[in-house]
Amino acid sequence: MPALVAIRYNPLMLDLYERLQQKGKPKKVALCAVMRKLLVISYGVLKSGQPFDVNYAK
Repeated sequence: MPALVAIRYNPLMLDLYERLQQKGKPKKVALCAVMRKLLVISYGVLKSGQPFDVNYAK
């Protein structure tokens, strides 16, 4: 459910989802990629202690 909400309200997740669908991936595969991306982002925020920044660049 969080991935569905992220696709609807988070432009970064929507971009990822649409990009994967344009490459021909099935909807469930693209949704699972969004789920994984949310997990990676949340783990990074938890470990670093920094708030999420949309404009973050390494």
